[in-house]
Amino acid sequence: MKKSEIRFSIALDDQKVPEAISWQATDAGQDIHFAKAINISIWDRNSDGTMKIDLWTKDMPTDAMKYFVVDTIGSMAETIVTATSDQKMAAKMRALCQELTDYLEEQGQDDRPNL
Repeated sequence: MKKSEIRFSIALDDQKVPEAISWQATDAGQDIHFAKAINISIWDRNSDGTMKIDLWTKDMPTDAMKYFVVDTIGSMAETIVTATSDQKMAAKMRALCQELTDYLEEQGQDDRPNL
């Protein structure tokens, strides 16, 4: 059986606020990659519930964080189609993404930041 590992490293300041987030994956080579935010959801098969880890660096811009959340919902719409073929649920999630994007544009945050 082939195994793959993903490792996250979080550098914290004195108040335990993330200053830097880096990650490495065995399938992505030896390079270290950097991120300003991560959102990890794990389905615990023993408790039939979700464990979540949300972290972002203190220099993550607010507008970038909002787009990160919208992009995450959009990617979850693709996941639901792939995992369950539920097109209706995915369409509702995509509609929410469009509604949130419109809201951000109305708020003057129409330039998607570089995440």
